[in-house]
Amino acid sequence: MGKFKFKPFDQMTPEDYAEIGFMSGLEVHQQLLTESKLFCRCPAGHLHRDGYHSEILRHMRPTLSELGEYDGTALMEFKTKKNIIYRVHYDTVCTYDMDDTPPFMIDDTALDISIEVGLLYGASITDELHIARKQYLDGSIPTGFQRTAITCVGGSVPYKDREIKLIQMSIEEDSCRELTDIGHERVYLPDRLGTPLIETVTHPEMKTPQEIADVNNIIRRLARQTGKVRTGMGAGRQDVNVSVRGGTRIEIKGVSKINYIPRLAYHESMRQWNLLLLRDELHARGIDKDTFKADTFDVTHLLKKTIYPPLAEAIARDWKVYCVNLHGFKDLLNWETQTDTYFSKEISDRVRVIACLTVLPNILHSDNSREKLTNTEWMKLKKFASATNDDTIVLVWGDDRDVVTGAKEVIIRAKEATIGIPSETRQALDDSTNGFERILPGPERMYPDTDLPPLTITKERLDRIRAQMPVPYWIREKWLKQLNVQADLVSELSVSKLFNLFEKAVKDYHISPKVAANILIGFPRRLKKNRFNIFILNEAIYLNIFELINNKSLVKDGIYSLMLKICKKGGFDNNLILTTADNMEINRTIVECINEISQIKIIHSEKSDDVLIGLVMNKLRGRVNGSDILNFINHRKQEA
Repeated sequence: MGKFKFKPFDQMTPEDYAEIGFMSGLEVHQQLLTESKLFCRCPAGHLHRDGYHSEILRHMRPTLSELGEYDGTALMEFKTKKNIIYRVHYDTVCTYDMDDTPPFMIDDTALDISIEVGLLYGASITDELHIARKQYLDGSIPTGFQRTAITCVGGSVPYKDREIKLIQMSIEEDSCRELTDIGHERVYLPDRLGTPLIETVTHPEMKTPQEIADVNNIIRRLARQTGKVRTGMGAGRQDVNVSVRGGTRIEIKGVSKINYIPRLAYHESMRQWNLLLLRDELHARGIDKDTFKADTFDVTHLLKKTIYPPLAEAIARDWKVYCVNLHGFKDLLNWETQTDTYFSKEISDRVRVIACLTVLPNILHSDNSREKLTNTEWMKLKKFASATNDDTIVLVWGDDRDVVTGAKEVIIRAKEATIGIPSETRQALDDSTNGFERILPGPERMYPDTDLPPLTITKERLDRIRAQMPVPYWIREKWLKQLNVQADLVSELSVSKLFNLFEKAVKDYHISPKVAANILIGFPRRLKKNRFNIFILNEAIYLNIFELINNKSLVKDGIYSLMLKICKKGGFDNNLILTTADNMEINRTIVECINEISQIKIIHSEKSDDVLIGLVMNKLRGRVNGSDILNFINHRKQEA
């Protein structure tokens, strides 16, 4: 390993990331906007906040793959001995979801949307759709597997001066929402279960954490521009894959917000680099996977009189306390892995997830002995475990079953440190660090589904989808910039479902692109900020506004006022339209205002025209454009 030392997040440069061999790829999940779930006809997108009709209890067990192998994740989940509980609401869950009836054929609308997005990527659509089963033994899918199918391969998205290549895109069913996970009980809400989603997988071509977020935004916006995907919290999620030179692919699961990605990826690259340095330190001490040594002891009897609250409470409950002696690990549990995060947390996470010892702290170690146990207690423990000054002892506590599992996990994770970085999935934490979630699944988790036949993707289907498919949003953006549309509106308008209305306004009604962009994006944004219901502004209302502008019944400066009235009234009404002022009325109003100004003293005479325009606008607001008033005033000056 090199001597590179991580800088604070804001000081890291692309050159720094290149030095550590930073690589990252994305798996972007996006729910599709369909009425039904993917393999049944329950309604999609109906989430229940309160109440449920029944609870179903399940236990997940690993099964052999087609090759006669067990998936590592499945074995890990089996060790947790979880009770999986589903709180079922009959309006959104059926017998298919609970694996009591076979699947329906795949939802046609969902498949069409998936193909459309694939075509926008420029990917190759598969000739046949083959449904596969992907094992999920954490209970998030009651069947124990997710039905998934590859719809396209290849394709790319433009980024800066290069293309980010895609590996594939799949269509699959979403999992349950996790409600709680405490001890040996995990509770799920299955209302989201089976909702159609697409998963876009990129090659690991992002070179810095910020690039990951940028590319993720491109993928998200491409899907959103179809107007056929769900939006809002939970509708889009991303898994971020990170590795450094000498490391391994680590997957940060279910990142809910794109702006979280850069710091999460920074911390994962820091974690991997520091774990590789820890491995090198262990090797320098003569400790590798073959020479690693650890011993386990039941030390409950030595701590009967301890006053350290977690241990005192555990012993009062008749729990056991085990001591693990890690030979040669002196001070290494204090080895920093992420910002203010240490190797001891890697061990604590394993104990929490796999031994289900979820109340923290769940371990105690001699590298951080202050203000925990007394010196006498530590001396007793070290003597009983025959620990030398080069060793670290770790305490873990729980009932007869969990404490044994916990002690084994301490040893497993410590031994993995001698090898490098274990393959696992990590969960994003609120402080932008990450924690252990589960062992990274292997390829043996996927196998063919025998309930559904292959489905041919016909040329007729592809032609029909292409005929109504939009151009990619980055082409739209280029056109909008050529039209000099306001810079702050270009991004939102390019992916808006109202884009076709913008084209109609500009091409058919000959409305200024800037005015059209304000009508469709700028003014609704302003109205929403002022807490008006902008969903009232439907296509028919927009077309009415275009028509009024086109036949000169509505001036530019009166558009926002009219839209405000529409929102207040709850719909369009001809009585809301103000009659445009004719030339005679404009001239008469200007004369009236000049007379009013003559009666007042203006300190800054050079601003008299501004005052005059303001007075006229107040009298004719919404009925004449400010630029027209200025033209009339200048014309009067020239005549004078």
